[in-house]
Amino acid sequence: MNSIALRVEHLTKEYRLGTIGYGTLREDLQSWWARVRGKEDPNSLVTAIHHSDSEQKHFLALDDISFEVKKGDRLGIIGRNGAGKSTLLKILSRITSPTKGNIYINGRVGSLLEVGTGFHQELTGRENIYLNGAILGMKRWEIDKKLDEIVAFAGVERFIDTPVKRYSSGMFVRLGFAVAAHLEPDILIVDEVLAVGDAEFQKKAIGKMEEVSNNQGRTILFVSHNMKTITTLCNKFLWLEQGMVKDFSSNVEIINQYLRNGRVESNISFQYKESLSKPFQLMTVSIRNKKGEDALFHCDEDIHVLFDYISRRPLKGLYGHFRIFSSWGDVVWVSDTYDSEKSSLDSLPEGTGTIDIKIPRRSLSPGKYQIEFSFASKLNETGFFVDVPGIVGYFRLVDNNTRRGNDRAGFFSTILEWEKIST
Repeated sequence: MNSIALRVEHLTKEYRLGTIGYGTLREDLQSWWARVRGKEDPNSLVTAIHHSDSEQKHFLALDDISFEVKKGDRLGIIGRNGAGKSTLLKILSRITSPTKGNIYINGRVGSLLEVGTGFHQELTGRENIYLNGAILGMKRWEIDKKLDEIVAFAGVERFIDTPVKRYSSGMFVRLGFAVAAHLEPDILIVDEVLAVGDAEFQKKAIGKMEEVSNNQGRTILFVSHNMKTITTLCNKFLWLEQGMVKDFSSNVEIINQYLRNGRVESNISFQYKESLSKPFQLMTVSIRNKKGEDALFHCDEDIHVLFDYISRRPLKGLYGHFRIFSSWGDVVWVSDTYDSEKSSLDSLPEGTGTIDIKIPRRSLSPGKYQIEFSFASKLNETGFFVDVPGIVGYFRLVDNNTRRGNDRAGFFSTILEWEKIST
Protein backbone atom coordinates (compact mmCIF):
# COMPACT_ATOMS: atom_id res chain seq x y z
CA MET A 1 0.00 0.00 0.00
CA ASN A 2 3.00 2.33 0.48
CA SER A 3 3.38 2.72 -3.29
CA ILE A 4 -0.35 3.38 -3.74
CA ALA A 5 -1.58 6.96 -3.58
CA LEU A 6 -5.25 6.24 -4.16
CA ARG A 7 -7.48 3.18 -4.37
CA VAL A 8 -11.17 3.22 -5.26
CA GLU A 9 -13.24 0.07 -4.74
CA HIS A 10 -16.80 -0.41 -6.01
CA LEU A 11 -17.64 3.27 -5.63
CA THR A 12 -21.27 4.26 -6.17
CA LYS A 13 -22.93 7.65 -5.84
CA GLU A 14 -26.69 7.94 -6.05
CA TYR A 15 -28.80 11.10 -6.01
CA ARG A 16 -32.49 11.43 -5.30
CA LEU A 17 -34.05 13.51 -8.04
CA GLY A 18 -36.28 16.39 -7.03
CA THR A 19 -35.47 16.20 -3.32
CA ILE A 20 -33.36 18.37 -1.03
CA GLY A 21 -30.81 16.59 1.14
CA TYR A 22 -32.21 17.43 4.54
CA GLY A 23 -31.88 14.73 7.19
CA THR A 24 -33.08 14.31 10.74
CA LEU A 25 -30.74 13.59 13.62
CA ARG A 26 -32.15 10.07 13.70
CA GLU A 27 -31.30 9.50 10.01
CA ASP A 28 -27.79 10.92 10.50
CA LEU A 29 -27.22 8.53 13.43
CA GLN A 30 -28.59 5.61 11.39
CA SER A 31 -26.20 6.45 8.54
CA TRP A 32 -23.25 6.82 10.92
CA TRP A 33 -23.97 3.51 12.66
CA ALA A 34 -24.28 1.73 9.31
CA ARG A 35 -20.87 3.06 8.24
CA VAL A 36 -19.28 1.99 11.55
CA ARG A 37 -20.57 -1.56 11.01
CA GLY A 38 -19.59 -1.55 7.35
CA LYS A 39 -23.23 -1.84 6.30
CA GLU A 40 -25.14 -0.12 3.53
CA ASP A 41 -26.57 3.31 4.35
CA PRO A 42 -30.34 2.80 4.86
CA ASN A 43 -31.02 6.44 4.01
CA SER A 44 -29.14 6.52 0.71
CA LEU A 45 -29.72 3.23 -1.07
CA VAL A 46 -32.55 2.56 -3.45
CA THR A 47 -34.55 -0.56 -2.76
CA ALA A 48 -37.52 -2.03 -4.54
CA ILE A 49 -39.81 -1.29 -1.59
CA HIS A 50 -39.23 2.48 -1.56
CA HIS A 51 -41.39 3.43 -4.52
CA SER A 52 -42.72 1.70 -7.58
CA ASP A 53 -41.17 4.46 -9.66
CA SER A 54 -37.85 4.41 -7.75
CA GLU A 55 -35.82 4.21 -10.95
CA GLN A 56 -37.29 7.53 -12.05
CA LYS A 57 -36.67 9.22 -8.68
CA HIS A 58 -33.01 8.25 -8.37
CA PHE A 59 -29.95 8.85 -10.50
CA LEU A 60 -26.65 6.94 -10.44
CA ALA A 61 -23.89 9.48 -10.98
CA LEU A 62 -21.26 6.78 -10.34
CA ASP A 63 -21.97 3.08 -10.72
CA ASP A 64 -19.59 0.57 -9.08
CA ILE A 65 -16.28 2.02 -10.28
CA SER A 66 -12.87 0.72 -9.19
CA PHE A 67 -9.31 1.80 -10.02
CA GLU A 68 -5.91 2.33 -8.43
CA VAL A 69 -3.36 5.13 -8.78
CA LYS A 70 0.29 4.85 -7.72
CA LYS A 71 2.36 7.62 -6.18
CA GLY A 72 3.73 9.98 -8.82
CA ASP A 73 1.14 8.99 -11.42
CA ARG A 74 -0.62 11.69 -13.42
CA LEU A 75 -4.14 10.42 -14.10
CA GLY A 76 -6.19 12.09 -16.83
CA ILE A 77 -9.94 11.60 -16.39
CA ILE A 78 -11.97 11.91 -19.58
CA GLY A 79 -15.61 11.54 -20.51
CA ARG A 80 -18.55 13.53 -21.74
CA ASN A 81 -20.40 16.03 -19.57
CA GLY A 82 -22.52 14.06 -17.13
CA ALA A 83 -20.22 11.02 -17.18
CA GLY A 84 -19.45 11.40 -13.46
CA LYS A 85 -16.02 13.07 -13.56
CA SER A 86 -16.82 16.00 -11.26
CA THR A 87 -18.80 13.77 -8.89
CA LEU A 88 -15.78 11.49 -8.56
CA LEU A 89 -13.46 14.39 -7.79
CA LYS A 90 -15.87 15.80 -5.19
CA ILE A 91 -15.96 12.45 -3.42
CA LEU A 92 -12.16 12.14 -3.50
CA SER A 93 -11.92 15.70 -2.15
CA ARG A 94 -14.35 14.81 0.66
CA ILE A 95 -16.84 17.45 -0.47
CA THR A 96 -19.56 14.83 -0.79
CA SER A 97 -19.79 11.26 0.45
CA PRO A 98 -20.32 8.09 -1.59
CA THR A 99 -23.43 5.96 -1.36
CA LYS A 100 -21.45 2.73 -1.44
CA GLY A 101 -17.85 1.64 -1.84
CA ASN A 102 -14.48 2.32 -0.28
CA ILE A 103 -11.76 4.90 -0.90
CA TYR A 104 -8.20 4.62 0.41
CA ILE A 105 -6.19 7.85 0.25
CA ASN A 106 -2.51 7.81 1.17
CA GLY A 107 -1.64 11.41 2.10
CA ARG A 108 -3.33 14.78 2.11
CA VAL A 109 -5.35 16.09 -0.82
CA GLY A 110 -5.32 19.54 -2.42
CA SER A 111 -8.21 20.32 -4.78
CA LEU A 112 -9.11 22.92 -7.37
CA LEU A 113 -12.67 22.20 -8.47
CA GLU A 114 -15.27 24.92 -9.02
CA VAL A 115 -14.24 28.58 -9.10
CA GLY A 116 -14.01 29.84 -5.53
CA THR A 117 -14.25 26.43 -3.86
CA GLY A 118 -12.47 26.50 -0.51
CA PHE A 119 -12.38 30.30 -0.35
CA HIS A 120 -14.26 32.46 2.14
CA GLN A 121 -15.72 35.36 0.16
CA GLU A 122 -15.31 37.94 2.94
CA LEU A 123 -11.65 37.12 3.64
CA THR A 124 -8.73 38.57 1.71
CA GLY A 125 -6.53 36.54 -0.60
CA ARG A 126 -3.83 36.39 2.07
CA GLU A 127 -6.27 35.21 4.75
CA ASN A 128 -7.64 32.53 2.43
CA ILE A 129 -4.14 31.18 1.82
CA TYR A 130 -3.69 30.67 5.57
CA LEU A 131 -7.20 29.21 5.84
CA ASN A 132 -6.50 26.61 3.14
CA GLY A 133 -3.15 25.75 4.68
CA ALA A 134 -4.79 25.22 8.06
CA ILE A 135 -7.39 22.93 6.47
CA LEU A 136 -4.51 20.86 5.05
CA GLY A 137 -3.03 20.60 8.53
CA MET A 138 -0.05 22.90 7.93
CA LYS A 139 1.58 25.02 10.61
CA ARG A 140 1.62 28.80 10.23
CA TRP A 141 5.39 28.89 9.76
CA GLU A 142 5.07 26.33 6.94
CA ILE A 143 2.56 28.57 5.16
CA ASP A 144 4.78 31.63 5.78
CA LYS A 145 7.57 29.94 3.80
CA LYS A 146 5.26 29.40 0.81
CA LEU A 147 3.33 32.68 0.88
CA ASP A 148 5.52 34.79 -1.42
CA GLU A 149 5.83 31.94 -3.92
CA ILE A 150 2.05 31.44 -4.01
CA VAL A 151 1.32 35.14 -4.51
CA ALA A 152 3.95 35.51 -7.24
CA PHE A 153 2.75 32.40 -9.10
CA ALA A 154 -0.86 33.63 -9.03
CA GLY A 155 0.14 37.15 -10.09
CA VAL A 156 -2.18 38.82 -7.59
CA GLU A 157 0.38 40.85 -5.61
CA ARG A 158 -1.65 44.06 -5.88
CA PHE A 159 -4.85 42.42 -4.70
CA ILE A 160 -3.63 39.97 -2.06
CA ASP A 161 -5.14 42.05 0.77
CA THR A 162 -8.44 42.59 -1.07
CA PRO A 163 -11.51 40.46 -0.17
CA VAL A 164 -11.74 37.68 -2.73
CA LYS A 165 -15.40 38.47 -3.41
CA ARG A 166 -14.02 41.29 -5.58
CA TYR A 167 -11.79 38.95 -7.60
CA SER A 168 -12.58 38.06 -11.20
CA SER A 169 -12.99 34.37 -12.07
CA GLY A 170 -9.53 34.37 -13.63
CA MET A 171 -7.97 35.71 -10.42
CA PHE A 172 -9.89 33.11 -8.40
CA VAL A 173 -8.52 30.31 -10.56
CA ARG A 174 -4.93 31.60 -10.48
CA LEU A 175 -4.90 31.96 -6.70
CA GLY A 176 -6.82 28.73 -6.15
CA PHE A 177 -4.39 26.72 -8.26
CA ALA A 178 -1.35 28.39 -6.69
CA VAL A 179 -2.65 27.53 -3.21
CA ALA A 180 -3.49 23.93 -4.15
CA ALA A 181 -0.14 23.32 -5.90
CA HIS A 182 2.22 25.06 -3.47
CA LEU A 183 0.88 23.91 -0.10
CA GLU A 184 2.48 20.51 -0.73
CA PRO A 185 -0.47 18.12 -0.99
CA ASP A 186 0.41 14.50 -1.69
CA ILE A 187 -2.43 14.32 -4.21
CA LEU A 188 -3.41 17.31 -6.36
CA ILE A 189 -6.90 17.23 -7.90
CA VAL A 190 -7.68 19.71 -10.69
CA ASP A 191 -11.01 19.91 -12.51
CA GLU A 192 -11.83 21.58 -15.85
CA VAL A 193 -12.07 24.90 -13.98
CA LEU A 194 -8.45 25.55 -15.01
CA ALA A 195 -9.78 26.39 -18.48
CA VAL A 196 -11.24 29.64 -17.11
CA GLY A 197 -7.71 31.05 -16.86
CA ASP A 198 -5.88 32.59 -19.80
CA ALA A 199 -3.72 30.47 -22.13
CA GLU A 200 -0.46 31.68 -20.60
CA PHE A 201 -1.54 30.70 -17.09
CA GLN A 202 -2.85 27.32 -18.30
CA LYS A 203 0.59 26.56 -19.74
CA LYS A 204 2.21 27.71 -16.49
CA ALA A 205 -0.14 25.53 -14.43
CA ILE A 206 0.52 22.44 -16.57
CA GLY A 207 4.25 23.00 -16.13
CA LYS A 208 3.81 23.24 -12.36
CA MET A 209 1.85 19.99 -12.25
CA GLU A 210 4.59 18.23 -14.22
CA GLU A 211 7.19 19.67 -11.85
CA VAL A 212 5.52 18.55 -8.61
CA SER A 213 4.90 15.10 -10.10
CA ASN A 214 8.35 14.49 -11.59
CA ASN A 215 10.51 16.20 -8.96
CA GLN A 216 8.48 15.69 -5.80
CA GLY A 217 6.68 12.42 -6.57
CA ARG A 218 3.24 13.91 -6.07
CA THR A 219 0.13 12.39 -7.64
CA ILE A 220 -2.05 14.37 -10.06
CA LEU A 221 -5.71 13.79 -10.95
CA PHE A 222 -6.68 16.02 -13.86
CA VAL A 223 -10.03 16.42 -15.64
CA SER A 224 -10.14 18.20 -19.00
CA HIS A 225 -11.88 18.17 -22.36
CA ASN A 226 -8.60 19.28 -23.94
CA MET A 227 -7.20 15.98 -25.21
CA LYS A 228 -3.88 17.53 -26.23
CA THR A 229 -3.26 18.71 -22.67
CA ILE A 230 -4.36 15.36 -21.25
CA THR A 231 -1.93 13.40 -23.45
CA THR A 232 0.92 15.84 -22.77
CA LEU A 233 0.55 15.81 -19.00
CA CYS A 234 -0.79 12.39 -18.04
CA ASN A 235 0.68 8.88 -18.03
CA LYS A 236 -2.57 7.10 -17.13
CA PHE A 237 -6.10 7.60 -18.38
CA LEU A 238 -9.52 6.87 -16.87
CA TRP A 239 -12.48 7.00 -19.26
CA LEU A 240 -15.88 7.39 -17.59
CA GLU A 241 -19.15 6.87 -19.42
CA GLN A 242 -22.59 7.13 -17.81
CA GLY A 243 -21.05 6.79 -14.36
CA MET A 244 -19.09 3.62 -15.17
CA VAL A 245 -15.47 2.88 -16.10
CA LYS A 246 -15.34 2.49 -19.87
CA ASP A 247 -11.57 2.00 -19.88
CA PHE A 248 -8.55 2.47 -17.61
CA SER A 249 -5.10 2.28 -19.16
CA SER A 250 -1.64 3.79 -19.52
CA ASN A 251 -1.93 3.45 -23.31
CA VAL A 252 -2.58 6.78 -25.06
CA GLU A 253 -4.68 4.89 -27.61
CA ILE A 254 -7.55 5.26 -25.13
CA ILE A 255 -7.73 8.93 -26.17
CA ASN A 256 -8.13 8.02 -29.85
CA GLN A 257 -10.86 5.52 -28.97
CA TYR A 258 -12.66 8.17 -26.92
CA LEU A 259 -12.57 10.65 -29.81
CA ARG A 260 -13.79 8.03 -32.29
CA ASN A 261 -16.55 6.98 -29.93
CA GLY A 262 -18.40 10.32 -30.09
CA ARG A 263 -22.04 9.69 -30.85
CA VAL A 264 -23.48 13.11 -30.08
CA GLU A 265 -23.24 15.35 -33.13
CA SER A 266 -24.10 18.55 -31.28
CA ASN A 267 -24.19 19.10 -27.55
CA ILE A 268 -24.33 22.07 -25.18
CA SER A 269 -23.88 21.57 -21.45
CA PHE A 270 -24.24 25.11 -20.12
CA GLN A 271 -26.41 25.17 -17.00
CA TYR A 272 -28.20 28.37 -16.03
CA LYS A 273 -28.14 29.19 -12.32
CA GLU A 274 -30.39 32.00 -11.13
CA SER A 275 -28.54 34.86 -9.42
CA LEU A 276 -30.51 38.05 -8.95
CA SER A 277 -27.34 39.91 -7.95
CA LYS A 278 -25.84 39.64 -11.44
CA PRO A 279 -26.73 42.46 -13.85
CA PHE A 280 -26.17 40.17 -16.87
CA GLN A 281 -26.77 36.44 -17.02
CA LEU A 282 -26.99 33.73 -19.66
CA MET A 283 -30.06 31.51 -19.65
CA THR A 284 -29.44 29.03 -22.48
CA VAL A 285 -26.83 28.41 -25.15
CA SER A 286 -27.50 26.49 -28.36
CA ILE A 287 -25.91 25.66 -31.72
CA ARG A 288 -28.22 25.80 -34.75
CA ASN A 289 -28.19 26.02 -38.53
CA LYS A 290 -30.40 28.39 -40.52
CA LYS A 291 -33.32 25.95 -40.31
CA GLY A 292 -33.06 25.81 -36.52
CA GLU A 293 -31.72 22.25 -36.56
CA ASP A 294 -29.16 21.17 -33.96
CA ALA A 295 -28.10 17.86 -35.49
CA LEU A 296 -25.22 17.22 -37.90
CA PHE A 297 -23.88 20.33 -39.64
CA HIS A 298 -22.59 20.58 -43.20
CA CYS A 299 -19.59 22.62 -44.30
CA ASP A 300 -21.81 24.39 -46.86
CA GLU A 301 -24.13 25.98 -44.28
CA ASP A 302 -23.74 28.75 -41.74
CA ILE A 303 -23.68 27.72 -38.09
CA HIS A 304 -25.18 29.95 -35.41
CA VAL A 305 -24.17 29.90 -31.74
CA LEU A 306 -27.06 31.50 -29.84
CA PHE A 307 -26.88 32.95 -26.33
CA ASP A 308 -30.21 33.74 -24.64
CA TYR A 309 -29.62 36.25 -21.86
CA ILE A 310 -31.32 38.48 -19.33
CA SER A 311 -30.17 42.02 -18.60
CA ARG A 312 -31.53 43.23 -15.26
CA ARG A 313 -30.83 46.87 -16.06
CA PRO A 314 -29.57 48.88 -19.06
CA LEU A 315 -25.93 47.94 -19.66
CA LYS A 316 -23.06 49.56 -21.49
CA GLY A 317 -19.79 48.03 -22.53
CA LEU A 318 -20.55 44.30 -22.75
CA TYR A 319 -17.46 42.34 -23.80
CA GLY A 320 -17.80 38.88 -25.35
CA HIS A 321 -15.05 36.33 -26.04
CA PHE A 322 -15.49 33.14 -28.09
CA ARG A 323 -13.07 30.33 -28.98
CA ILE A 324 -13.28 27.19 -31.11
CA PHE A 325 -11.00 24.20 -30.46
CA SER A 326 -10.30 21.04 -32.42
CA SER A 327 -11.10 17.73 -30.74
CA TRP A 328 -7.44 17.58 -29.70
CA GLY A 329 -7.61 20.95 -27.99
CA ASP A 330 -5.83 23.09 -30.60
CA VAL A 331 -7.16 26.64 -30.82
CA VAL A 332 -8.76 26.95 -34.25
CA TRP A 333 -10.55 30.28 -34.02
CA VAL A 334 -10.67 33.19 -31.59
CA SER A 335 -13.19 36.01 -31.84
CA ASP A 336 -14.34 38.77 -29.52
CA THR A 337 -16.33 41.98 -29.65
CA TYR A 338 -13.14 43.96 -30.38
CA ASP A 339 -13.11 42.46 -33.90
CA SER A 340 -15.42 45.28 -34.99
CA GLU A 341 -14.97 49.03 -34.63
CA LYS A 342 -18.42 49.20 -33.07
CA SER A 343 -20.35 46.34 -31.49
CA SER A 344 -24.11 45.99 -31.11
CA LEU A 345 -23.34 44.74 -27.59
CA ASP A 346 -21.92 48.11 -26.54
CA SER A 347 -25.37 49.03 -25.23
CA LEU A 348 -28.04 46.58 -24.03
CA PRO A 349 -31.52 47.57 -22.80
CA GLU A 350 -33.09 45.99 -19.75
CA GLY A 351 -34.87 42.71 -20.49
CA THR A 352 -34.22 39.46 -22.34
CA GLY A 353 -32.54 38.98 -25.69
CA THR A 354 -30.38 36.73 -27.86
CA ILE A 355 -26.79 37.13 -29.02
CA ASP A 356 -25.96 35.38 -32.30
CA ILE A 357 -22.43 34.42 -33.38
CA LYS A 358 -22.37 33.23 -36.99
CA ILE A 359 -19.68 30.81 -38.16
CA PRO A 360 -19.68 31.32 -41.96
CA ARG A 361 -20.07 28.41 -44.37
CA ARG A 362 -16.88 26.82 -45.65
CA SER A 363 -14.90 28.13 -42.68
CA LEU A 364 -13.96 24.87 -40.96
CA SER A 365 -12.92 21.45 -42.23
CA PRO A 366 -15.01 18.36 -41.46
CA GLY A 367 -14.52 17.11 -37.92
CA LYS A 368 -15.53 17.56 -34.30
CA TYR A 369 -15.10 20.94 -32.60
CA GLN A 370 -15.48 22.35 -29.10
CA ILE A 371 -16.45 25.85 -28.02
CA GLU A 372 -15.93 28.02 -24.97
CA PHE A 373 -16.96 31.59 -24.26
CA SER A 374 -17.17 34.30 -21.65
CA PHE A 375 -18.86 37.65 -21.16
CA ALA A 376 -17.61 40.52 -19.04
CA SER A 377 -17.96 44.25 -18.55
CA LYS A 378 -15.49 46.63 -20.18
CA LEU A 379 -16.15 48.87 -17.18
CA ASN A 380 -14.99 46.15 -14.72
CA GLU A 381 -18.29 46.06 -12.82
CA THR A 382 -18.19 43.88 -9.69
CA GLY A 383 -19.96 40.54 -10.08
CA PHE A 384 -20.51 41.01 -13.80
CA PHE A 385 -18.31 38.23 -15.16
CA VAL A 386 -20.26 35.30 -16.61
CA ASP A 387 -18.57 32.26 -15.13
CA VAL A 388 -18.47 29.50 -17.75
CA PRO A 389 -16.49 26.37 -16.76
CA GLY A 390 -14.32 25.71 -19.80
CA ILE A 391 -15.51 23.69 -22.78
CA VAL A 392 -19.31 23.76 -22.83
CA GLY A 393 -20.30 22.78 -26.35
CA TYR A 394 -19.55 20.39 -29.19
CA PHE A 395 -20.52 20.24 -32.83
CA ARG A 396 -19.55 18.09 -35.80
CA LEU A 397 -19.13 19.10 -39.44
CA VAL A 398 -19.32 16.88 -42.53
CA ASP A 399 -18.60 17.65 -46.18
CA ASN A 400 -20.77 15.82 -48.70
CA ASN A 401 -20.57 18.33 -51.56
CA THR A 402 -16.97 18.07 -52.77
CA ARG A 403 -14.98 15.23 -54.26
CA ARG A 404 -12.54 15.55 -51.37
CA GLY A 405 -15.37 14.91 -48.90
CA ASN A 406 -14.51 14.43 -45.26
CA ASP A 407 -10.90 13.47 -45.99
CA ARG A 408 -9.48 16.99 -45.71
CA ALA A 409 -6.40 17.90 -43.67
CA GLY A 410 -6.07 21.20 -41.81
CA PHE A 411 -8.67 23.29 -40.02
CA PHE A 412 -10.24 25.26 -42.88
CA SER A 413 -12.43 24.18 -45.80
CA THR A 414 -12.47 27.39 -47.84
CA ILE A 415 -12.47 26.32 -51.49
CA LEU A 416 -9.79 27.99 -53.58
CA GLU A 417 -10.38 28.63 -57.28
CA TRP A 418 -8.28 26.58 -59.71
CA GLU A 419 -8.19 28.09 -63.18
CA LYS A 420 -6.05 27.50 -66.21
CA ILE A 421 -4.63 30.73 -67.64
CA SER A 422 -3.96 30.76 -71.38
CA THR A 423 -0.45 31.72 -72.45
